[in-house]
Amino acid sequence: MPVLKLENLRKNFGQIKATDNVDLSVEKGEIHALIGPNGAGKTTLINEIAGNFFQDSGKILFYDQDISGMPPHQRALRGLVRTFQISSVFDDMTVFENVAIAVQATEGHSFRFFKRADRYPGMQRKVMEYLDMTGLADIADMLSSRVSYGEKNKIEIAMALALKPRLILLDEPASGMSLGDSRNLVDLLKQLKGTHSILLVEHDMDVIFSLADRISVLVYGRIIATGSPVEIRNNPEVLEAYLGDDNSHAAT
Repeated sequence: MPVLKLENLRKNFGQIKATDNVDLSVEKGEIHALIGPNGAGKTTLINEIAGNFFQDSGKILFYDQDISGMPPHQRALRGLVRTFQISSVFDDMTVFENVAIAVQATEGHSFRFFKRADRYPGMQRKVMEYLDMTGLADIADMLSSRVSYGEKNKIEIAMALALKPRLILLDEPASGMSLGDSRNLVDLLKQLKGTHSILLVEHDMDVIFSLADRISVLVYGRIIATGSPVEIRNNPEVLEAYLGDDNSHAAT
């Protein structure tokens, strides 16, 4: 049973077919990448999966349960967790405090007390586990406003992991990163392969081909191909529509 299965998903904005009869599945433990040029419908599709947009027709099955009409918070409670292309980290809080909020959401503590997480040794230990996992432990006490862009993206991933997700939707996590931060991100996501199911939207082809078990290519709202990285690299339709004849460049 797939973790996520989309069946004939359609969403129109006036005459624009943002998603056009999309079928897609994510298997347990895989990193499934979604790529496509600007205007392909990637963000719309992620919004439909997360519940920020409701599709016009079709189904979204999450662990074989139809969640098509559920609002975002109900999907999140079932383990469908999303990160955003534009950081949603709280800049006036420390790295530790940001992740503590996510831990508290699963532990039942009141948000009013998150700044005193040190009063709860068990919770503090859990926060540090996620910071260690994402390579953020050394900057735990730093204000989030002072960390690099790449580190902010890691904070979002740490927060997502703290929510104990059954599926993570990663929306362009490498966007705006330096080469070094991008490599660190790839190393982190490689550690999650096999233990976490991930749908990854990304424009950086080096990141995609380093991580993806399968890739789906979205063009003008339609999935034109799904396959392994090797299959996608050598798919003539993909080469023409997206990757380019030199198989080296990528549009966002």
